[in-house]
Amino acid sequence: MAKRPQLTGRAAILAVVVCAIAMSLAYPVREYISLRRSISELRAEKARVEAEKQALLARDQQANDPNWIKKTAKERLHYCGPGEKCFVVMEPGEDERRTTVKQPATAPPWYQTLWESVEAADAGTGRRAVTAPTAQPSTTPSTKPTTEPTTGPTTGSTPGPTKKESVGQ
Repeated sequence: MAKRPQLTGRAAILAVVVCAIAMSLAYPVREYISLRRSISELRAEKARVEAEKQALLARDQQANDPNWIKKTAKERLHYCGPGEKCFVVMEPGEDERRTTVKQPATAPPWYQTLWESVEAADAGTGRRAVTAPTAQPSTTPSTKPTTEPTTGPTTGSTPGPTKKESVGQ
């Protein structure tokens, strides 16, 4: 009896056909899985948007309620209704924060500014050299402005609790 080879021609052709089918199905299967994943992500986003829409509709319905409007006006805008007396109690720490004034930057003396402009002209830049008020004159020109906008002094209130009365409208 002749020994039969383990891999025959038919088996080789069958293996090639199976591989070709697997290769031809790999891309569509991958696309199918990708599309299913994107569909589930879109469904989750749709649910999130619907929940946000419902919250906004509830808020809109709440805004139509006159009692809610009055309550919000009193809380947020410190509104006082006709015949009511309203008091605003100031925290002691708030006065200190309000009365702090930003000190304007001190300008360098005129002769330092003159010398810096001479150095800038020597360097050929045509721009004024800028240095800090406490620093020595610099030989490198700079394009930053030397003055900063400052705010005027703020008017502070007296420390401690204060009250504010409102007369009805």
